[in-house]
Amino acid sequence: MKIGFDNDKYLSMQSEHIRDRIATFGDKLYLEFGGKLFDDYHASRVLPGFEPDSKLQMLLQLKDQAEIVVVISAEDIESNKIRGDYGITYDMDVLRLIDAFRSVGLFVGSVCLTKFADQPAAESFEKRLAELNIKSYRHYKIPGYPGNVEYIVSDDGYGKNDYIETERPLVVITAPGPGSGKMATCLSQLYHEHKRGVKAGYAKFETFPIWNIPLKHPVNLAYEAATADLNDVNMIDSFHLEAYGETTVNYNRDIEIFPVVNAMFELIYGESPYKSPTDMGVNMAGNCICDDEACCEASQQEIIRRYFKCLCDKRRTGESKDDQFKLESLMRQAKVTISDRKVVGAALDAEEETGGPAAALELPDGTIVTGRTSDLLGSSAALLLNAIKVLGDIDHNLKLVSPVAIEPIQTLKIDYLGSRNPRLHMDEILIALSASAATNDMARKALEQLPKLKGCEAHTSVLLSSVDEQIFKKLGINLTCEPKYEEKSMYHKH
Repeated sequence: MKIGFDNDKYLSMQSEHIRDRIATFGDKLYLEFGGKLFDDYHASRVLPGFEPDSKLQMLLQLKDQAEIVVVISAEDIESNKIRGDYGITYDMDVLRLIDAFRSVGLFVGSVCLTKFADQPAAESFEKRLAELNIKSYRHYKIPGYPGNVEYIVSDDGYGKNDYIETERPLVVITAPGPGSGKMATCLSQLYHEHKRGVKAGYAKFETFPIWNIPLKHPVNLAYEAATADLNDVNMIDSFHLEAYGETTVNYNRDIEIFPVVNAMFELIYGESPYKSPTDMGVNMAGNCICDDEACCEASQQEIIRRYFKCLCDKRRTGESKDDQFKLESLMRQAKVTISDRKVVGAALDAEEETGGPAAALELPDGTIVTGRTSDLLGSSAALLLNAIKVLGDIDHNLKLVSPVAIEPIQTLKIDYLGSRNPRLHMDEILIALSASAATNDMARKALEQLPKLKGCEAHTSVLLSSVDEQIFKKLGINLTCEPKYEEKSMYHKH
């Protein structure tokens, strides 16, 4: 639970660096925002101290200069592509993003639909945007992209795309997820701006991999684990090494595309402003690590968590979008095994001792708390009660929720709602605890401990219901599960 990242330094240094990059180009800077602009929980897990909305807070320091263009692939709209962490389609996420940006005072200029080819769902989405008074533009698939540079950078290539009208010197290009066409949108705009005599530049803001820490640093290895489904590989930036004699880290897709991007710059401007993919970036995160050991430990835990997630996905659906063998390789490179996750052994020991599903949680001071399955509570619900008792220095034998209060809830579940499991889930025990808090000071004190669970590590000896998983997530607890079910039936309702 040690802090390893100076968030205040990051906000100040990052916004200043972007201001400097705007000044370098003169009139306008198109800034491609990779990753998540807010809710960046991966970054906050591997860089303890990094706030999930740090990039958004940084952007707010530039809000008078900035406008946002949200990019979405028409192909993703047509295929109903889902954003995994929220469970909503990409087109719905565009609307969610716009609402979120506007709610904090950021100006959203428009939406750009890339790879547009008259897809019916994309056309319907355009109509919906129009009804919401949101401007939208079309960018088309270009034959020979990205190899045929001379054709792409011509009136028959980028020239056929709509010119996105923008008002401010910093144009942030963001999207619901990867593969949306952010870079192509930026380069198309550079082409159109140049034709109009506007000095415009391009830069890229990716938090990971961090360019000025070692290639095999656990923070960078954790990024590879997080993108195991994209097959991204961190690499030494050979272009930067050749140009400056300095070793920096980038990832394969940017290094592979750089010669093409460089050629496009040369065709648009006559020369390229950059000598390497690292030059294009503006990320200052590496300069704000204040405790390298804390970040290494946090990143090693993230790699193990990603491995468990892959195993659980395979157990649930028979497949995983992540590459299990790559994750195992990354664990070897980070010099960790599942035994380095303390809560794993604790949960399995508790299961063996009790003969039923069990759970374990590591508190901020390193104390391990366990929970077992009983007639009244599931192991996760029991774990939650035990953890907040320890945090609140409450007698372990004290009943925060009376069994008399639990029985009517069980009756409701079984007799009226048709459930087969009488034991209370985490959400149900929290509601019961909240009701008890009205007349029980100890129950109220226990509830007040919940914020202290944020950032704690937990492991369960079986796969959980979606209800319990969501409560762990809402409490900010980093959860892993054994890839097995409590029951050996063929069908499992999540």
